[in-house]
Amino acid sequence: MRPALQDLVDFYASPLGHVARHLVALRIRSRWRNVRGLCVCGVGYATPYLRALRTEAERVIALMPRPQGVAYWPEEAGNVAAMFEEPDLPLPDNSMDCLLAIHSLEFSDDSDMLLREFWRVLRPEGRLILVLPNRTGLWARADHTPLGAGHPYSERQIMRKLEAALFSPQASLPSLFVPPVSWRIMLHSAPAWERVGRRVWPALSGVLVIEARKELHGVIGPAEVRLRPAMARPAVARPAMARLAA
Repeated sequence: MRPALQDLVDFYASPLGHVARHLVALRIRSRWRNVRGLCVCGVGYATPYLRALRTEAERVIALMPRPQGVAYWPEEAGNVAAMFEEPDLPLPDNSMDCLLAIHSLEFSDDSDMLLREFWRVLRPEGRLILVLPNRTGLWARADHTPLGAGHPYSERQIMRKLEAALFSPQASLPSLFVPPVSWRIMLHSAPAWERVGRRVWPALSGVLVIEARKELHGVIGPAEVRLRPAMARPAVARPAMARLAA
């Protein structure tokens, strides 16, 4: 079951959510070291991770599915968040350099078509990062967090899906080894859990951070990949709606 917007906001405002965001953001940043001059799109609930990219990227937008809800973001500047109807992204073909999908694919009723949409809106050689609950990790069983609510994936499963959608997987980065509990001692030791987990039990990570690149080889024509035309201008969130985690 997809979490509501307020559930996501509350999670990222909690001590456990702060730790999760910090650890996952480090993995994302290790792949996207420099987004200067690039157009970046976040799909799902990506705003906690997009904030750090806004100072570098030429353009950053956040797309949130209608069942989840959308809110004005960022609060301190002009709104760049919009609602969309899955799986159709309200963006032109080949319009984004980077796309970050988090709290997204695992809740989709048509994950294959959503991946095709990611492919459509990315420019040639564009980069996609998926953050997904790991099937063998503890977080996929923690239903008090958003990561315990969706369909978890194994690395093998998501790699196959990416290749079927004409993406070339570039990296698989396990993250979030700290148990999903709010005990202070656990939260303070989260960096140590991360270091040890990567070396000793990578299969038990809470999430998989997967980077892939859009590939063009093998595309013969429109029948090869089901491309969708750009939709009408996306609906803009209103300030009266729920506030997003900073």
